[in-house]
Amino acid sequence: MTPERGSTVDAVLRRSARRTPARVAVEYGERSWTYAELDDAVSRAASVLLGQGLTPGDRVAAYGHNSDAYLIAFLACARAGLVHVPVNQNLTGDDLAYIVGQSGSALVLADPDLAGRLPDGVRTLPLRDDAGGLLALLPDAQPYGGPAPRGEDLVQLLYTSGTTALPKGAMMTHRALVHEYLSAIAALDLSAGDRPVHSLPLYHSAQMHVFLLPYLAVGATNVILDAPDGDRILDLVESGRADSLFAPPTVWIALANRPDFATRDLDGLRKAYYGASIMPVPVLERLRARLPKLAFYNCFGQSEIGPLAMVLGPDEHKGRMDSCGRPVLFVDARVVDEDGQDVPDGTPGEIVYRSPQLCEGYWDRPEETAEAFREGWFHSGDLAVRDAHGYHTIVDRVKDVINSGGVLVASRQVEDVLYTHPRVAEVAVVGLPDDKWIEAVTAFVVRRGETTEAELIAHARERLAPFKAPKRVVFVDELPRNASGKILKRRLRDEHGTS
Repeated sequence: MTPERGSTVDAVLRRSARRTPARVAVEYGERSWTYAELDDAVSRAASVLLGQGLTPGDRVAAYGHNSDAYLIAFLACARAGLVHVPVNQNLTGDDLAYIVGQSGSALVLADPDLAGRLPDGVRTLPLRDDAGGLLALLPDAQPYGGPAPRGEDLVQLLYTSGTTALPKGAMMTHRALVHEYLSAIAALDLSAGDRPVHSLPLYHSAQMHVFLLPYLAVGATNVILDAPDGDRILDLVESGRADSLFAPPTVWIALANRPDFATRDLDGLRKAYYGASIMPVPVLERLRARLPKLAFYNCFGQSEIGPLAMVLGPDEHKGRMDSCGRPVLFVDARVVDEDGQDVPDGTPGEIVYRSPQLCEGYWDRPEETAEAFREGWFHSGDLAVRDAHGYHTIVDRVKDVINSGGVLVASRQVEDVLYTHPRVAEVAVVGLPDDKWIEAVTAFVVRRGETTEAELIAHARERLAPFKAPKRVVFVDELPRNASGKILKRRLRDEHGTS
């Protein structure tokens, strides 16, 4: 059989290296790699991994910070036919042991400062340690020249964020991710001339699969940062080294709240992408007012679909600032009721997907796979409204809708209203158990200045129906989040549900 190189993740880099071998592909710290050098490093790293006694199909966990080594390791796994398992570098204890164990990882590629957190007996190889780490081994390794993986082979287990339950490993094939890369390139107007900066964790599917890999496919020069450092990001923009940035709402909120945000020269920033969680409309309005020439794109999806499913482009925001857009190139979407029947436009329902970008199911979780994939469609768990023009607006996660006195309340609507108060920096709204209301609408607020519970409830009551206004406001120093910026509402419910 002819190897299906055109449908594999490693072939994305191989083609760019043949097309523009001398162009700089990646910059990280003081190191840079041309496309030819990066492709060679990936082939050598593939040989190193197989030299550890691994065989195609084995799972290899990656537990490290952002770096060029992290990227090389992922692409090397893809080229060698191994299944990459990205692990949140903030996980410790039972959470870390669960993913390493549940995935059956035969090897963990770990940064030296993190390796001590791993369970006893786990086999490790340093990612970028000078004394025997992956990067140190590359010069003496021969480029991999073995069998190529096939498009239908697994290339990654993308573990869900676990905001509502234990994480599940979405089984992604080469072909699924390549389709998703094409969707991202088309919907997000990615081009070789862009200068993207990648600051979110690379273990997270959005930064890796919506931006870094698609940008490698088109031949751009990519700057990788350790973390979303506001000073570093703005310096790169002002110096002309970056003109494209993806960040979750938390990072955009932090940038907008910086004292120097109004005075820095940010005219060089051309493309702004946001996603990973819902962007409050008032925050987006402030950003657009400050940077009126900046093209904003809303990126929406979830791990199981690679993760990009819908995009709202820069020329589509007017009049629909709260929309997540329309399905991307390779995604079909419907909005359905509990029986799986289409609901009329303007009526809330669950989004379901059909797409070659979708995962094959959940690793070693047949019951959850059967529950999510029904009658040929993947059930997302997102509650949305579709309009007559095909644009979708997320109302809430199905599990986050609040049942207050028998009436359903969308937490996002309450949050958007509270964000219009000048003393609210961040807010999350959940339903907490209540003898009278079944669930009491409760707002957890990070203050930007002095305000009171009564003031915020009154502010909401002026703008919402009384049953939607918070019954209680809890002031907190910060909201619990995972590393991708998603607010962990499950933790709020668990920690405050019995208080």
